[in-house]
Amino acid sequence: MSQQGATLQTYNNELVKCIEDLCAKRDELHKQILLEDEEKMKIQNDITILTERLARINESLARKIQMRNDFDKTIAETESAYNKILESSQTLLHVLKRESGNLNAKISEGPESSGT
Repeated sequence: MSQQGATLQTYNNELVKCIEDLCAKRDELHKQILLEDEEKMKIQNDITILTERLARINESLARKIQMRNDFDKTIAETESAYNKILESSQTLLHVLKRESGNLNAKISEGPESSGT
């Protein structure tokens, strides 16, 4: 009977050791879970911060693109108006030269030829 008691004690000791080993592994796994959960929370916080930053940059970018488009439109309208002014100036200069030539021709003919 004492042999059976010794065997039972050996089994009991091994069982306790196995339970302690399992508890140690569980505790180590729990520590890893806590560390990863902490890292996860930090990453989620970073994502939130970066998402907000991205939204602000997108808004700023949209405003600046709209402003650039407004500049492009104003420049195009101004260049078009300026080109019309240049064309009008060229036409005016051409007309002025022609009329000046006509007046010079009349002056060259003199007053005597215009009265006949």
